[in-house]
Amino acid sequence: MAETQRRPVPRNDDGELDTALAFLSFARECVVKKTEGLSEEQLRLVLVESGTTLLGLVYHLTLAERLWFGYYVAGRESDDPGDVVMHAPDDLTPEQILADYRAAIEASDDAIRSAGDLAQAVAMPVAGTFHSVRWVVAHMTSETARHAGHADILREQIDGTTGR
Repeated sequence: MAETQRRPVPRNDDGELDTALAFLSFARECVVKKTEGLSEEQLRLVLVESGTTLLGLVYHLTLAERLWFGYYVAGRESDDPGDVVMHAPDDLTPEQILADYRAAIEASDDAIRSAGDLAQAVAMPVAGTFHSVRWVVAHMTSETARHAGHADILREQIDGTTGR
Protein backbone atom coordinates (compact mmCIF):
# COMPACT_ATOMS: atom_id res chain seq x y z
CA MET A 1 0.00 0.00 0.00
CA ALA A 2 1.34 3.44 -0.89
CA GLU A 3 2.19 5.78 1.94
CA THR A 4 -0.09 8.74 1.52
CA GLN A 5 0.97 10.84 4.54
CA ARG A 6 4.74 10.31 4.50
CA ARG A 7 6.82 13.27 5.66
CA PRO A 8 10.59 13.62 5.72
CA VAL A 9 12.32 13.48 9.08
CA PRO A 10 13.83 16.74 10.33
CA ARG A 11 17.30 17.65 9.08
CA ASN A 12 17.92 20.19 11.86
CA ASP A 13 21.33 19.75 13.41
CA ASP A 14 22.26 23.31 14.43
CA GLY A 15 22.37 22.66 18.16
CA GLU A 16 20.91 20.57 20.94
CA LEU A 17 17.76 22.64 21.50
CA ASP A 18 17.04 23.10 17.78
CA THR A 19 17.47 19.40 17.05
CA ALA A 20 15.48 18.26 20.10
CA LEU A 21 12.56 20.55 19.30
CA ALA A 22 12.61 19.57 15.62
CA PHE A 23 12.17 15.88 16.44
CA LEU A 24 9.56 16.53 19.13
CA SER A 25 7.64 18.76 16.71
CA PHE A 26 7.89 16.13 13.98
CA ALA A 27 6.34 13.49 16.26
CA ARG A 28 3.57 15.89 17.29
CA GLU A 29 2.80 16.75 13.66
CA CYS A 30 2.63 13.05 12.78
CA VAL A 31 -0.08 12.54 15.43
CA VAL A 32 -2.14 15.50 14.24
CA LYS A 33 -1.77 14.46 10.60
CA LYS A 34 -3.47 11.13 11.40
CA THR A 35 -6.66 12.98 12.38
CA GLU A 36 -6.99 15.04 9.21
CA GLY A 37 -10.01 14.44 7.02
CA LEU A 38 -11.80 12.09 9.41
CA SER A 39 -15.27 12.45 10.87
CA GLU A 40 -15.92 12.59 14.59
CA GLU A 41 -17.26 9.06 14.40
CA GLN A 42 -14.01 7.85 12.83
CA LEU A 43 -11.88 9.77 15.35
CA ARG A 44 -13.75 8.08 18.22
CA LEU A 45 -13.84 4.64 16.60
CA VAL A 46 -12.57 1.86 18.88
CA LEU A 47 -10.60 -0.67 16.85
CA VAL A 48 -8.39 -2.30 19.48
CA GLU A 49 -9.06 -4.18 22.71
CA SER A 50 -7.58 -1.38 24.85
CA GLY A 51 -10.23 1.06 23.64
CA THR A 52 -7.63 3.45 22.22
CA THR A 53 -8.95 5.89 19.62
CA LEU A 54 -7.26 8.57 17.54
CA LEU A 55 -9.01 11.30 19.50
CA GLY A 56 -8.12 9.59 22.78
CA LEU A 57 -4.44 9.61 21.79
CA VAL A 58 -4.55 13.35 21.07
CA TYR A 59 -6.34 14.03 24.37
CA HIS A 60 -3.80 11.89 26.25
CA LEU A 61 -0.89 13.73 24.65
CA THR A 62 -2.47 17.09 25.50
CA LEU A 63 -2.57 16.11 29.17
CA ALA A 64 0.98 14.74 28.95
CA GLU A 65 2.28 17.99 27.41
CA ARG A 66 0.73 19.98 30.25
CA LEU A 67 2.03 17.60 32.91
CA TRP A 68 5.60 17.23 31.69
CA PHE A 69 6.28 20.73 30.39
CA GLY A 70 3.77 22.87 32.27
CA TYR A 71 3.97 21.18 35.65
CA TYR A 72 7.40 19.55 35.83
CA VAL A 73 9.45 21.94 33.66
CA ALA A 74 7.70 25.27 34.28
CA GLY A 75 6.42 24.49 37.77
CA ARG A 76 2.81 25.52 37.08
CA GLU A 77 0.75 23.53 39.56
CA SER A 78 -2.39 24.30 37.55
CA ASP A 79 -0.97 22.19 34.70
CA ASP A 80 -0.98 18.96 36.72
CA PRO A 81 -3.97 17.13 35.19
CA GLY A 82 -3.94 14.32 37.72
CA ASP A 83 -4.59 11.18 35.69
CA VAL A 84 -3.30 11.33 32.13
CA VAL A 85 -6.16 9.34 30.66
CA MET A 86 -6.47 7.90 27.16
CA HIS A 87 -10.20 8.49 26.67
CA ALA A 88 -11.39 11.69 25.02
CA PRO A 89 -14.36 13.15 26.91
CA ASP A 90 -17.62 12.93 24.98
CA ASP A 91 -18.47 16.56 25.79
CA LEU A 92 -15.43 17.88 23.89
CA THR A 93 -15.52 18.11 20.11
CA PRO A 94 -12.60 16.97 17.98
CA GLU A 95 -11.98 20.61 17.09
CA GLN A 96 -11.74 21.53 20.79
CA ILE A 97 -9.40 18.63 21.55
CA LEU A 98 -7.11 19.44 18.61
CA ALA A 99 -7.10 23.15 19.51
CA ASP A 100 -6.23 22.25 23.11
CA TYR A 101 -3.39 20.04 21.87
CA ARG A 102 -1.99 22.85 19.72
CA ALA A 103 -2.26 25.28 22.65
CA ALA A 104 -0.53 22.79 24.96
CA ILE A 105 2.26 22.37 22.40
CA GLU A 106 2.76 26.13 22.18
CA ALA A 107 2.88 26.43 25.98
CA SER A 108 5.27 23.48 26.16
CA ASP A 109 7.65 24.99 23.63
CA ASP A 110 7.58 28.26 25.59
CA ALA A 111 8.42 26.37 28.79
CA ILE A 112 11.31 24.57 27.08
CA ARG A 113 12.73 27.79 25.63
CA SER A 114 12.24 29.62 28.94
CA ALA A 115 14.36 27.02 30.68
CA GLY A 116 17.19 28.17 28.43
CA ASP A 117 19.63 25.31 28.78
CA LEU A 118 18.37 21.75 28.37
CA ALA A 119 20.72 20.80 31.21
CA GLN A 120 18.61 22.96 33.53
CA ALA A 121 16.85 20.99 36.25
CA VAL A 122 13.07 20.77 36.16
CA ALA A 123 11.06 22.96 38.55
CA MET A 124 9.19 20.03 40.10
CA PRO A 125 10.78 16.69 40.97
CA VAL A 126 9.78 13.61 39.00
CA ALA A 127 9.33 10.77 41.50
CA GLY A 128 11.70 12.61 43.85
CA THR A 129 14.35 13.41 41.23
CA PHE A 130 15.08 16.78 39.63
CA HIS A 131 15.76 15.52 36.11
CA SER A 132 17.03 17.86 33.41
CA VAL A 133 14.76 19.53 30.89
CA ARG A 134 16.70 17.44 28.34
CA TRP A 135 15.38 14.29 30.03
CA VAL A 136 11.79 15.55 29.84
CA VAL A 137 12.16 16.50 26.17
CA ALA A 138 13.60 13.06 25.40
CA HIS A 139 10.82 11.37 27.40
CA MET A 140 8.07 13.30 25.62
CA THR A 141 9.65 12.79 22.20
CA SER A 142 9.65 9.04 22.75
CA GLU A 143 6.14 9.10 24.25
CA THR A 144 4.77 11.14 21.35
CA ALA A 145 6.55 9.06 18.71
CA ARG A 146 5.22 5.87 20.30
CA HIS A 147 1.68 7.21 20.15
CA ALA A 148 2.23 8.46 16.59
CA GLY A 149 2.88 4.83 15.69
CA HIS A 150 -0.33 3.81 17.40
CA ALA A 151 -2.16 6.56 15.50
CA ASP A 152 -0.65 5.39 12.23
CA ILE A 153 -1.98 1.87 12.76
CA LEU A 154 -5.44 3.12 13.80
CA ARG A 155 -5.62 5.41 10.76
CA GLU A 156 -4.68 2.56 8.45
CA GLN A 157 -7.46 0.45 9.98
CA ILE A 158 -9.96 3.27 9.52
CA ASP A 159 -9.38 4.17 5.87
CA GLY A 160 -6.15 2.60 4.62
CA THR A 161 -4.12 5.80 4.88
CA THR A 162 -0.52 5.10 5.85
CA GLY A 163 2.73 6.97 6.37
CA ARG A 164 4.44 8.85 9.14
